[in-house]
Amino acid sequence: MKLFSKICITALVLGLFTGCSESQTNQNEQKRQHNSTGIEFSANHGRENVEARPSPNAAVSQTIDTTEVMVTYGRPGVKGRTIFGDLEPYGKVWRAGANESTAITFSDNVTIAGQELEAGTYSLYTIPGKDSWTIIFNSNLSWGTEYNESDDVLRVDVEPRKAPHMEWFMIYFENLSPNSADMVLHWDTTKVPVTITV
Repeated sequence: MKLFSKICITALVLGLFTGCSESQTNQNEQKRQHNSTGIEFSANHGRENVEARPSPNAAVSQTIDTTEVMVTYGRPGVKGRTIFGDLEPYGKVWRAGANESTAITFSDNVTIAGQELEAGTYSLYTIPGKDSWTIIFNSNLSWGTEYNESDDVLRVDVEPRKAPHMEWFMIYFENLSPNSADMVLHWDTTKVPVTITV
């Protein structure tokens, strides 16, 4: 009877150890795939760096429910300049970043400020204004502002807000809920929230 008990305990311990080991292997594989996806994402968006840039690249992602939203962009600095209404004139298209097009990918269909947008990768442009900004999702990824309005897929108007000084342009997410989040474009003393709903 004692021998049987020892065999059962040994089998249980080995089973737990094997299960934990397999779980760790699965977690490591998932991390590897996620990192690989991030690398492929940057490569597909044309943001491999071979040398330092004055406006360094950045990437941010947010899962909303089960929808993955990923953004890659360049981060220009204020550097003592007047940004909106001067460096970036009101009423003119701005690439929402620097270097290559700011690129945004949605893994599933989403609603942007109440309007539907299909899953896919888009370039993100804006038209800044004093009281209203137009956010543009465009089908063409390019260097700089090789912008063509005929490639626009969606335009929405949103309200800018005053915010604490942000030296380097930044895109981030806030107001996360189970089915929505605000993607925020923030530079100098202006921030522009864009509501994404899944």
